[in-house]
Amino acid sequence: MFNWRLYRAAFVPFLFALAIAAFSLGARPLPLTSTLAPDAFEGAPAYAELRSLAARFPHRRPGSRGDELLAAYVAHKLEGLGGTAGGGFSVGTYHFDAQTIDGERPLTTVIAQRPGSTSAAPILILAHRDAAAPDAEAELSGTAALLELARVFAARETKRTIVLASTSGGSGGDAGAAQLAGAESEIGGTAAEGGGQGPFDAAIVLGDLAGAQAHRPFVVPFSDGLGSAPLELQRTVADAITNEAGMNPGSPSVLGQLAHLAFPLAAGEQGVLNAHGLPAVLVQVSGESGPPAPPRRDAVSAERLEGFGRAVLSAVDALDTAPDISQAMQTSLLLQRKTMPAWALRLLVLTLLLPPLIAVADGLARLRRRRMPVGRWTAWTLSCALPFFSCALFAYLLGWLGILGATPAEPVLPSALPFDGTAVTAVVAVVLTFALAWLLWRVLVRRMGWSTRPDPEVAGLSVLLVAVPIGLVVWAVDPFTALLLLPALHLWLLLASPELRPRRLGSLALLALALAPLAVLVFFYAHQLGLGAGGVAWTGVLLLAGGHVGPGAAILWSLAFGCVAAAAMLAVCSLPTFAGPPAVDGVEVTIRGPMSYAGPGSLGGTESALRR
Repeated sequence: MFNWRLYRAAFVPFLFALAIAAFSLGARPLPLTSTLAPDAFEGAPAYAELRSLAARFPHRRPGSRGDELLAAYVAHKLEGLGGTAGGGFSVGTYHFDAQTIDGERPLTTVIAQRPGSTSAAPILILAHRDAAAPDAEAELSGTAALLELARVFAARETKRTIVLASTSGGSGGDAGAAQLAGAESEIGGTAAEGGGQGPFDAAIVLGDLAGAQAHRPFVVPFSDGLGSAPLELQRTVADAITNEAGMNPGSPSVLGQLAHLAFPLAAGEQGVLNAHGLPAVLVQVSGESGPPAPPRRDAVSAERLEGFGRAVLSAVDALDTAPDISQAMQTSLLLQRKTMPAWALRLLVLTLLLPPLIAVADGLARLRRRRMPVGRWTAWTLSCALPFFSCALFAYLLGWLGILGATPAEPVLPSALPFDGTAVTAVVAVVLTFALAWLLWRVLVRRMGWSTRPDPEVAGLSVLLVAVPIGLVVWAVDPFTALLLLPALHLWLLLASPELRPRRLGSLALLALALAPLAVLVFFYAHQLGLGAGGVAWTGVLLLAGGHVGPGAAILWSLAFGCVAAAAMLAVCSLPTFAGPPAVDGVEVTIRGPMSYAGPGSLGGTESALRR
């Protein structure tokens, strides 16, 4: 069916793109440094504050009485440092309603600002104070460090305005950070009255700074949108941790970078800030997954709190005296000590999309000349997406009606919303919806006069006629996500070729290889966030119900999974390869007929065909 010479020739542009990408590699930016010693951050008072807060406010579910009492305590503590006239902070509280792990709750954000001596963009330091479980000391260490940093900045002159924020909702959904990012212009305007102009130059989110269990990287730059925090900001904070805490902060792996670029999913508050265009990193000893949930909750360390607190202070001092950080999100790929720009990777992915695109266009022309029903089987392939989109609509409906109770818009760690009875019920309901949708799909196909079994001659090409445009659309939106589709677009050419299609097991193996990138992506996030099989399914339902995966993305994913389903049916219906003519009554058939005529001389030879 396909012109394989044309397919191989279409790889020539990829070789040129690979050479261009090799020359596009650039060096990493140097970290910003400060000449001020961060010894002003004292670990002993901060640790004592942490233990006192943990004893006074053990229960801090978002929007609860404990959370509100702690917010009032933080505001009172910041006001006690004096007003702006005496070098202190102007303190304000913001009240709003938002979705949390307990449903919609009234939340409070405490914001304190200390004017700088110049009109440079302010620096934001943020820590959430709520926790899903009681006695969560490690999660409270960020608030303790925030209060100690406030004491330091109240007695220190800075060039930039320093904005401190104590938010709620960080245990799941990041509602406080999202509200703060949405009100950035208002806060920036308030900062302008004291000398700042806004928007924020950069933000540092304080997470678990005192946990005894360490997981790298300690600087988490990932976003809920495309890209991550600028590399200069990442390296500045990481370098400060190396110097002050005496620990290797690590860096995101290539797999981690690709996973977050292909499917943006960040559980920390820096994710929503980066998604709103505010460069932010999360500083956390326990890495992206956060401190372990009870009963394995770790103790806190005074030495670690002091080391990481001084690292944050050093990083803020470096940002204070340096030029503005780039507001553009980091989309380049960090390879060892080099960076590959996003445009180079986009070019590489495009050139890898060309071979299946050209091969499918040529195959379509061949089948059209043979008057094969390509359009009907393309519609059949599109119909395979209906059961998947029905599941997405059902999940949206659960969120809209509030049946699930808690549907935060941002990803939630399993420690905050575990896979309990409610989660099991929701996942089972979605699975039953999927099963019912497939039964209705069979009825629909029969009503349309189509067959439920794919035509081995046409259905394979029809799958590619849907999959290749999906790949091009996804590439235009996010070239990193298109990487997930590349193996399928190339391997399914064999499934679409009746003369090359392997036996059933071989076809299923091709299908599995095509799904390998998606499986790696799911496994990465499951390992990174501590999700089991049920947790993965529950997280998927929450991402849809909370609106993190929008309707447009749901349609594209449904079409892609519909192609997978069509390819799976084609692989299952694959017949064994031709093994010769059948036998009749135990006697092998050796006489050739018109359907097996192989050319001149095949029926006995002619005078001109005899060997001379």
